[in-house]
Amino acid sequence: MTITERVPTVLATGAVPGSAFRRWLAPATFALFGLIDIGVLGYFSHSGDATFAFSQPFAKVTVPNLSMAGAVTCYVCGGISLAIAVARAFLPFGKVLRRVATAVVVFLLILALLCWADAGMSTAFNVVNLLQGSLTDSIPIMLGALTGVICSRSGVINVGIEGQLLLGAFTAAMVASATGSLWLGLMSGALAGALVGALLAVFAIGYRVDQVVLGVVINTLILGLTGYLYDDLMVPYANTLNSPNTFGAVKIPLLGDIPIVGPVLFDSTIFLYLTYIALAGVQVGLFSTRWGLRTRAIGEHPVAADTVGIQVIAMRYRNVVAAGLIAGVGGAFFTIGQVGSFGKDMTSGEGYIALAAMIFGRYSPFGAIAAALLFGFTSQLQSILSTINVPIQSNLLLMTPYIVTIIVLAGLVGKVRGPRAEGIPYVKS
Repeated sequence: MTITERVPTVLATGAVPGSAFRRWLAPATFALFGLIDIGVLGYFSHSGDATFAFSQPFAKVTVPNLSMAGAVTCYVCGGISLAIAVARAFLPFGKVLRRVATAVVVFLLILALLCWADAGMSTAFNVVNLLQGSLTDSIPIMLGALTGVICSRSGVINVGIEGQLLLGAFTAAMVASATGSLWLGLMSGALAGALVGALLAVFAIGYRVDQVVLGVVINTLILGLTGYLYDDLMVPYANTLNSPNTFGAVKIPLLGDIPIVGPVLFDSTIFLYLTYIALAGVQVGLFSTRWGLRTRAIGEHPVAADTVGIQVIAMRYRNVVAAGLIAGVGGAFFTIGQVGSFGKDMTSGEGYIALAAMIFGRYSPFGAIAAALLFGFTSQLQSILSTINVPIQSNLLLMTPYIVTIIVLAGLVGKVRGPRAEGIPYVKS
């Protein structure tokens, strides 16, 4: 396949190809969410109010609790969602307005769900804990998504993010346990992610292997390798090879005391602050530096980039390996940032979710981070709902992040065009 074949054909009339199904998909989804708010959450809501707390215990600055009538709030949320569905179906919505409408309907569904779950409860639902847990759960997904952005912008499809996260988690746990140094564990996890990136680069760029198939093979290889080493090394020598310490939370003075946002954004482990740095670096690097201009050039039109003197193959190698460092840090988070030990397949498909977040975020750093936060939010929400004994089976709650991934990619993301040379090996003429 040539690069020209990847460019979508434009109709002579200038019309954008579409279908009636996709035109009515968003209004139908909004209407469905509204009916769920009314007919399920509102109708089956317990009597009483739902109380939301916006401060943690012993906080220096507190915010008063908010009480809302459970059933009434669900009905109101459903009514607003139905009104937005009608407007979306019959009124012209621009790109920004479409995204705002989607965000509002999703927010109303979440609000109705929380009111249904907490109505009549004696304890308040702590919103700060939900947001803080959501951001923490999103860290490996955010770092994996940034890895995917760099690779895709360079013209390489990285399906091996799952393997990079898993090997990073394994290596960080083993090195931190053996040496007693968390920082050595962190650096080793990052290097493990870069090693997987180098393996991907050699076969995808050097030998021009199909990149999607290669990523799946790499993930399977690392899953088997870490599983074998876990049984053969970590289980018999758990005290010395699988008992690392974890990084503690670092609270930034003054900023950490800001109500609501302070504990969420400025009172966490080093991994969250590294994520901030990675996001800023990738965003500024891609769109404000010569490196970023060249990276986007080799991902869009490598022939033209080669013509002006850019070393396409060498730059792709460097970018894929460097991006692996970011994924390796995300993998280290599982063991030395959160759990404190390594377990088989502990990444649980979050590398694939990171890939979905990158696509949902339209190959942009901020978009990928926003999508990753959505998936992290659903993961934390199902965890909290399972602790307050909502009448939903725990197995169904555990499916929530993956169901959201399918819904987002199948219906809400719309048509996304990746870099034109993504996945196409470059052969220098």
